[in-house]
Amino acid sequence: MVIAGIPVDFFLFALTLLGVALFHHHTLKVAVTGLVVITLYKLLLSDFAGVAGVAGLVRLLGHEWVTIANLFGLLLGFALLADHFEQTRIPAILPDYLPNDWKGGFVMLILVFVISSFLDNIAAAMIGGTMAAVLYQRKVHIGFLAAIVAASNAGGAGSVVGDTTTTMMWIDGVAPGQVFEAYAGSFTALAIFGVIAARQQHAYQPIMKDAPQGAHIHWARLGIVAIILLSAVGANVWFNLRHPEVLDNFPVIGLAVWAAILVTTPWRKPNWSLLPEATKGSIFLLSLVMCASMMPVQHLPAASWPSALGLGFLSAVFDNIPLTALALKQGGYDWGFLAYAVGFGGSMIWFGSSAGVALSNMYPEAKSVGAWLKGGWHVALGYVAGFAVMVAFVGWHPQPKRNKAVEPSTPVSAPAPSSSLAPATLPAAASAT
Repeated sequence: MVIAGIPVDFFLFALTLLGVALFHHHTLKVAVTGLVVITLYKLLLSDFAGVAGVAGLVRLLGHEWVTIANLFGLLLGFALLADHFEQTRIPAILPDYLPNDWKGGFVMLILVFVISSFLDNIAAAMIGGTMAAVLYQRKVHIGFLAAIVAASNAGGAGSVVGDTTTTMMWIDGVAPGQVFEAYAGSFTALAIFGVIAARQQHAYQPIMKDAPQGAHIHWARLGIVAIILLSAVGANVWFNLRHPEVLDNFPVIGLAVWAAILVTTPWRKPNWSLLPEATKGSIFLLSLVMCASMMPVQHLPAASWPSALGLGFLSAVFDNIPLTALALKQGGYDWGFLAYAVGFGGSMIWFGSSAGVALSNMYPEAKSVGAWLKGGWHVALGYVAGFAVMVAFVGWHPQPKRNKAVEPSTPVSAPAPSSSLAPATLPAAASAT
C-alpha cells in the first residue's frame, strides 16, 4: 500500500520516530508499540522483501538475529564494563593529569576518540560517560554528552575495527586503507564540536581540579576491563581474518564479551543491578533496528558525494546497518566518505547510534530529541564541516572492492546500478549504528 507514492511502512516508521521524539519519557513503550504495529501491518497487508506472511518474517529474523544478538550482548556487557572501569579509580585520578579549564574536557573527548579507533564505539562512549561522571561530579551538560557520543563514533569511522559499518565494509572486501581517509572528516569534526562542547561543559560545571586524596588505581578491576575489551577486539579481528563466515552466522562478539565477564566474575563481582535498566535501553534500540530492517528500502540514489552526505543525516534516524549493506551492494562509492557519513551521522540524535543509546542509559536526561538537538547542535555543524573538508582536500574517488572483479572497460567512477535489498546476511561486528 502506498500514499502519495510513499509506502505506508515509512509513515508507520516515521510515526514511531516522532513518538520517540515527543514522548521521551516513554521511549521504550513507543518503540515496542511501533515494532508491533509495523510487524502486524507487514504480516497482514504487505510483505517482507517480497516474501509474504510468517515465512517472510521468519526469513527476516533468520538474517537479522546475529546483529540483534550481538548488539544486545554488547549493550548489556558494556554497562557492566563501564562500572568496572569506574571502580578502577582511573577517572578519579585524571584531574591530576588534565588541564583545569575547558581544555580538560576537550582532552577527555580526544581520549574517547582515540579509544574508539581500536575498540568498540559503545565501549568508548560508556568509558567516556564514566570519566565525565567523575570529573564533573555527575553534572554533565547534554551538549557534552552528545560530544562524547560523537567522539566515539568519529573515532571509529576510519578504522575497520572501530565501528559496525566499517567492519561490514572490511568483510565485504573494502581494504582498511580505503576507509582511513574518513579521519580527515573526523579530525575536523572533533576540532569543532569538541571545543564548543568542552566550553559548554566548563560553563555548566567546571572540571575537578585535583584528584581525591589517597586515590589510586585498582589494578584488578583494570585487568578485568582489559580482558573484556581484548576479548571483543580479539574475536572480531581473528574471525574477520580467519573465518568471516562465522561472523555472518553467529553472534561471536557479544558472546566473547560475556565469556570474559563470566570468567572474571570470581575475581571481582560485576554490579548485576545495572542490568535491568540496561536491558530496557537495549530493547528500545533493538526495536528501532528491527523496524528499520523491515522498511522497503530497495534503491539508493546514484553513488555520489551529495548522496553520501545525505546518508549521514538519514543514519541519525534510520539504522545504518541496512544503509551500509545497500551501499556495498550498489557500489560506486568512495568508501572513506561512506564510512564517515554512516559512522558519524548517527551522533546527531541520541537514538541514532547504539553508543548514544548506551550513554543515555547512564544519563536518562539525554533521552530527549529536543534537548539533544538544542545542546548538541555543534555535532551537526562538525559533521557538515568535516564532510566539506573531505570533499575539498581528499576528493571523491569511487573505489572498487578488492574482492570484486572490475571489468577493464568499466570506469571505476561509474556507479553500479541500484539493486533491490535482498535480505543480505549482515555481519556481526563490534559496534552498531
